[in-house]
Amino acid sequence: MEFYGVELENCACGKEHVFPLKEIISGSGVLGDFPDVISKYGIKKPFIVADANTYAAAGKRVTETLAKIGVPFSEFLFGGAVEPDEQATERAMNAFDNACDAVIGVGSGVINDICKIVAAKHNKFYIIIATAPSMDGYASATSSMAVKGLKTSVNSKCPDVIIGDIEILKNAPLKMLKAGLGDMLAKYVSILEWRLSNEINGEYYCENIAKIIRRARDKCVENAAGLIKRDETAVKAVFDGLIIGGIAMAFAGVSRPASGVEHYVSHIIDMRGLQFGTKTELHGIQCAVATLYCAKLYDKLKTVTLSEERGKAETSAFSRAAWEQNLRAFLNKAAEPMIKLEDKEKKYDPEKAKIRRKTITEKWEKLMKIVQDELPPADKIAEILSVAEIPETFEEAGIEIDMQKAFAATKDIRDKYVLSSLLWDIGLLGEFCSEL
Repeated sequence: MEFYGVELENCACGKEHVFPLKEIISGSGVLGDFPDVISKYGIKKPFIVADANTYAAAGKRVTETLAKIGVPFSEFLFGGAVEPDEQATERAMNAFDNACDAVIGVGSGVINDICKIVAAKHNKFYIIIATAPSMDGYASATSSMAVKGLKTSVNSKCPDVIIGDIEILKNAPLKMLKAGLGDMLAKYVSILEWRLSNEINGEYYCENIAKIIRRARDKCVENAAGLIKRDETAVKAVFDGLIIGGIAMAFAGVSRPASGVEHYVSHIIDMRGLQFGTKTELHGIQCAVATLYCAKLYDKLKTVTLSEERGKAETSAFSRAAWEQNLRAFLNKAAEPMIKLEDKEKKYDPEKAKIRRKTITEKWEKLMKIVQDELPPADKIAEILSVAEIPETFEEAGIEIDMQKAFAATKDIRDKYVLSSLLWDIGLLGEFCSEL
């Protein structure tokens, strides 16, 4: 199987890469092919889900098309803003017509996440008609939801068909276009940290998947200047890149190809928003800003001289009680799953830290070569943000966040080795955080 110019059959990584979708339809005017899709997959009565904005963008045309070709349907429209939570999902679930044989979502992040759960629950064919190139979750089999006030990933269903009409996508709110580019810029850090963890921890890594991500990301960067002009080539590059990001995660079986510490900064901001009502921004905007912060830290990391004593001191000074107290104060109830994770992961165990430090010391030059090869200098990232008119700081984005505490907490969100994990291992987390 070849995907995005990369041959994946008998991949050297040893994993079988299974394509998760039946079809991706992307291009200008492709919504006109919608009747053919309905016929091709034998859909007799779909359940349409949209909100007021996405219905105006594409949903009305979908329902009119179905009526014109004589296909009955049921529909559920959210009024006003829709939050990705249990209440919204339950409303859509309760509205589902059991006579329907397919779910068709019309929207982007929230609508797609809700519809993936509805389709999974009822075991139905699922089509998403995208209305904004804003995030890389279109092709994933999980949904990002707020469950009891906590942001979490819920197993759901990968779409069977994704339709992205560039004529519709280019007219999405400009901030959503920028968010899509921001999510793609995060792939600089994600691939870098995937490789670092492979070297330090022996974590699974696939160079072919990384190559696919790099190609998609670089195409987005090449066309960044056209995005704010709603240039179709730029919009298609971002949309296709986001779809490829989701597929790459499915190929790998992990989120590594698409997210690293920059995503965790965004998750921390979202957690604070859920727990304390603080302001948040679109995920991709948060990832874009966090990518620049991380690039600055990686630039500094390349100048570091390792010290075994410094790493030992960090490990010795760690207090489980103080760590729990600080995490709870900063994230409230959202800290509890992170604390439970440490019971399983035991990343703060002195012996485990000692083993990692030994590997880091032995491979330091190679690790820094990976940083050099995978991540452009911070000023290059800043240039891309400037061209796309994306904020370069969280203050500019209107987000109040204690970045020192937020960045320190990123190593605790998942069992994923990221920059903050590495800095803790070598005894430099506090020093680096002080510069944020």
